[in-house]
Amino acid sequence: MRALLISTYELGRQPFGLASPAAWLRREGWVVECVDTAKDRLDEASLTAADLIGVHLPMHTATRLARPVIEKARRLNPPARICAYGLYAPLNEAWLRSLGVDDVLGGEFEGELAVIARGMADRQRPQRTLITESQSFSASSAVSAVNRLPRLQFLVPDRSDLPPLSRYARLHMPDGTRKVVGSTEASRGCKHLCRHCPVVPVYRGQFRVVQPEVVLADIAAQVAAGADHITFGDPDFFNGPTHAMRVVDAMHAAHPGVSFDATIKVEHLLQHRDLLPRLAASGCAFVTSAVESLDDRVLAFLDKGHTRADFFAAVDLCRAARLTLVPTFVAFHPWLTLEDYCDLLETLAELDLVNHVAPIQLAIRLLVPEGSRLLELPELRAHLGPFDPATLSYPWLHADPRVDALHRDVTALVGARLTSDRRVVFDEIRTLASARAGLAQPAPVAGGSSAVPYLNEPWYCCAEPNGDDVRLI
Repeated sequence: MRALLISTYELGRQPFGLASPAAWLRREGWVVECVDTAKDRLDEASLTAADLIGVHLPMHTATRLARPVIEKARRLNPPARICAYGLYAPLNEAWLRSLGVDDVLGGEFEGELAVIARGMADRQRPQRTLITESQSFSASSAVSAVNRLPRLQFLVPDRSDLPPLSRYARLHMPDGTRKVVGSTEASRGCKHLCRHCPVVPVYRGQFRVVQPEVVLADIAAQVAAGADHITFGDPDFFNGPTHAMRVVDAMHAAHPGVSFDATIKVEHLLQHRDLLPRLAASGCAFVTSAVESLDDRVLAFLDKGHTRADFFAAVDLCRAARLTLVPTFVAFHPWLTLEDYCDLLETLAELDLVNHVAPIQLAIRLLVPEGSRLLELPELRAHLGPFDPATLSYPWLHADPRVDALHRDVTALVGARLTSDRRVVFDEIRTLASARAGLAQPAPVAGGSSAVPYLNEPWYCCAEPNGDDVRLI
């Protein structure tokens, strides 16, 4: 029997969300074809030949791009069983089923895909082994046994028919060299319940590790395929710091010339400050941290678990450890003022973080998808319109139309400067924002910010779609 696994977008990385389930389905004896439509054309012959079609939806952009793919698959191959899987699948279950999707799988989807494949091979429809992921979730309720996701014994991802790593994102080093980037996952889920995070409605505070030997074998295969940098795609690398450091230490011992990056919460950077020098010594090129806002009131709304002062402390700790910190932001939200936005820019300039922040981060607008914990906030609901199936989100308007106008103009500016020097783009945004706020024009900072490693397709999350350009935001 034949399976077709499709990825529409995975932040410029070779899709882990295809490689991992491919290994599980091939173990079941299936012939598996993987297609990354961000890189290659999806042939009609592949769609019509498949008995099982799986579409990976790890993020909002990938989900919006998947619509024509799913519609075409259902039109060309009515008998096929279509599965949508990944974080954004359960958040959009009703919409996906309206397109003709048969199965909607969220966390730890490999096991369920294998069960479905086994049942199809036996010509039996398998019983569902997990709860429906889109059922309501209350942050105050404990995770009951019925809600628990399984603890899988993972397989080494099979990347044999994916496009080569050379076609994906590169790491730009300060000396001008570029590195080929691989990616893997050492863990899934998250212990934390940040309101805006898409992980929370699916994992509900649960955290699962990928066995170290599996992670290390995946890394070794990618190094053999040309990778000299690895991105860890874990929602938070320090949910399990002992596990994370075990993987990092073993990777560094086996591949001392290979660098890596990971995502770590501000509060974990503070809590595990003793580990930061070890990260740097083991080849960590940078750490991404979802700072989101510098306003303590907004951070409380988002349930981020850190404060403005904590962010400043994290900057100091990373600098002391010679570890590059890459903060990300939800720059535009319903509680923002023009002065707040200017404060964000001034703070980044004062902390010499201009080169650390991809310009797209300064245009990110809060995304409110179905199932989000943001919907619990009375302070937000007053700003929301009805759910929009075209954008798969609840649109919102700011009480001050000048803020929405600034967002549109900053987004256009960033979109027109995708390959420009970050410092130049920052200065343009800063000049624009100051003028809109009626503040004195700031002196340029273009000459003062130090160069840092960066990926040419940066990490982002929680962004509201901007018109039809789903790849920009």
